Amino acid sequence: MNNKGVHLVGSVAMENAEQVFRALCGELGPWLKRVPDGETGKRYHWIYWQRQMLLDHPDMEIDPEAEPLMLYQWDGKLVRKTELVRFRPGVDPAKVTFETGYGAAALESYQTFRALREEGVIPPGVRFQVSLPTPMASGFMYVSPNSLDDYLPAYERALLAALGEILAGIAHEDLSIQWDVCQEVLIFEDYFPQRPADYKEQIFAELARLGAAVPEDVELGYHLCYGSPKDEHLVMPKDTGLLVEIANGLAGRLERRLDFLHLPVPRDRTDADYFAPLRQLALPAAATLYLGLIHHGDHDGDLARAARAREVVPDFGIASECGWGRTDPELVPGLIAAHRSVMEEA
Repeated sequence: MNNKGVHLVGSVAMENAEQVFRALCGELGPWLKRVPDGETGKRYHWIYWQRQMLLDHPDMEIDPEAEPLMLYQWDGKLVRKTELVRFRPGVDPAKVTFETGYGAAALESYQTFRALREEGVIPPGVRFQVSLPTPMASGFMYVSPNSLDDYLPAYERALLAALGEILAGIAHEDLSIQWDVCQEVLIFEDYFPQRPADYKEQIFAELARLGAAVPEDVELGYHLCYGSPKDEHLVMPKDTGLLVEIANGLAGRLERRLDFLHLPVPRDRTDADYFAPLRQLALPAAATLYLGLIHHGDHDGDLARAARAREVVPDFGIASECGWGRTDPELVPGLIAAHRSVMEEA
């Protein structure tokens, strides 16, 4: 653990990228290999801004025939009720283009990244991390089952176009791409009302395609997630078994180097049972495993989770369970300090 460093999932509840870069690098710089821009502004709620993009799109409309998605978190609390969209009648989905906004956002933050690196705020060798959703993320959250099969390839085209903008505008030696894998995890958990019979094949193929689109000279990683729209999981994992199955399926399909993988660890899991399936994790030798075992105000628990994990996987870096975009901003300094404290003690 002590030589793998700290990983930040992506979102940080701050005003702008400069604040995020200064705060993270100022406290955690010696342990960072990459740093995100915090997904600030309209991106703070992860993919929710993509729903607005879909609602504003001339080729999309609310599907009156589709049941709204009732989004519950692990404890049964209803987070939101979401009306689903479809392609308008007569629209050819193969000709639809979506402007995701991810390319422009990354290029803007990269300018801040470069300026702060020149200033000495961002240490040399630290990469700029861009976190991107998968097509299934917005698809399963916001799109009617009546349009989903047509939507997924259309949005994937748009997402890869945004990735192309990022690759063209950011020096590859400065860049790290992280694919955020949430809805796929929830599909494995049978969370949504519908699940394709061949869901595993669809998911592994999607994740492999997204990885293959990232050039070898750009760092590539995946964050597996149980969702945190209200800073709480949508599903509480019983152990790491399902995460290991997804990670192994992904690693087995990926045709290029995998650089890192992040897995969540719930606050109350200091038991051996949660970590035991990690013995079956088959990551390539070059890939770094980050365990999201850091929680706010729980230093003893952080150390206990790390100690229990080391019984199964002796070599890993640390992270929080998920992003901090939905976290109370007043808790962010404590979260940063929690990472630093564990690394100093390690």
